[in-house]
Amino acid sequence: MNNDINGAGATMTDARTPEDDDDFGPVLDPNDALASPEYHPRLWNISAAFMFNAVVRAQEPTRPEYVTVPVRTRTWDESNLKLSLAISKWNLLWEAAQFRRRFFDDEELPPPLHKIADQGDVNVIFVPRTESRYHELAPLFHLLPQAALQRHGLPLLKGGQWPYLQHVEPIDGYLPADFRERLARAWAGTVWRHLMPQPNSGISKFTTDDPIRILAHDLDFWIPPVTQVLEGYLRDFPVVENDVDSGPVSLVDGSMLPGASAANPRMGGDIWRGEEEAAEAVRLTVEAADATGRLRGILDAVRSHRCEDDFSPNWSGAREDFERKLYRKRAKIRVRFVELTDTIPVHGPETEVIDQMLFGDFLALLDTRDRTLVVLLRSGFTKLTEVAEAMGYRTHSAVSKRLDHILQQADKFGRSIQS
Repeated sequence: MNNDINGAGATMTDARTPEDDDDFGPVLDPNDALASPEYHPRLWNISAAFMFNAVVRAQEPTRPEYVTVPVRTRTWDESNLKLSLAISKWNLLWEAAQFRRRFFDDEELPPPLHKIADQGDVNVIFVPRTESRYHELAPLFHLLPQAALQRHGLPLLKGGQWPYLQHVEPIDGYLPADFRERLARAWAGTVWRHLMPQPNSGISKFTTDDPIRILAHDLDFWIPPVTQVLEGYLRDFPVVENDVDSGPVSLVDGSMLPGASAANPRMGGDIWRGEEEAAEAVRLTVEAADATGRLRGILDAVRSHRCEDDFSPNWSGAREDFERKLYRKRAKIRVRFVELTDTIPVHGPETEVIDQMLFGDFLALLDTRDRTLVVLLRSGFTKLTEVAEAMGYRTHSAVSKRLDHILQQADKFGRSIQS
């Protein structure tokens, strides 16, 4: 993560910001310096110190959720200004998490926000309601490198801000009508190598209804972990020195707010900047998705129960692994049930029938354990270790001894048939 951090009143001097650009609007020229791999993709944060001298810090923050509210851009009447200002103040208090409503009097919150705050201590992030859902999906979008954006027909935006504060320009006007579908494809391609690390197993090697491919495209699945990652970055930012003594938070009635403490606001700055930092954030997002074993559990379950229809006709390392297991290509020991001697006559089209009859008669002579061994061998088990595991033996030596015994019985049985 980039270490250029800014406190209240500071400016980002390490790189030009969208507001400093000569061309109005959020879209970058691919040849612009801000489009280089050193600066793009980019996501930044603005410090709460611009509005607050002190903040409440939740000791055990609950997981945030995004709530959309109707915001009219370019319409700055009194009600809309009040709504925009309340959203900005609310979102800046991300460290307060579920306690942020306690910064506001009831009359300070417009109806859409008050309706949520009235439900109690809930950790929500307010974003404008749009067709594209850009503001909820922005953390994922701003992890994508320029090549992925171009490959999927997505605009090269200058950078993103988290959490949402205010946008004068309606963002949907710069996005394709099928923005979510394009973003899902671009994100799936970016995260895929973390889900399927086998060589030559790209996403195109699997059918569209493959469970892991569906999971990779599910943007709603990835929003919580990527939000967790960026909040983790922000919690490592230094604090603004406002001389606020850390301690308990007292309420109006004189009681203390449990699970919270007063603190100096953290500084703002780049959360990630450039392809290298974004790639690391993607990796951490996958780890966050697996924090409780949920993601790996899903992946392991899918891989363990794959069928041939999960793969496209294209060759892949994953498909080869699947077929090796299915057809036992890795077997180095091939056991033949009975090696017939040259003296045993095998004639004409009735051979298979005779063979099946002989096999059935011979099984009747074996005890239960020997019969199980023969059935396993004829069912496709070709490794003695696999047979031993299926029969509950610790090693394959017991299987080898039983097999020798069966071969001796088979030889006697064959001689009796000849006579």
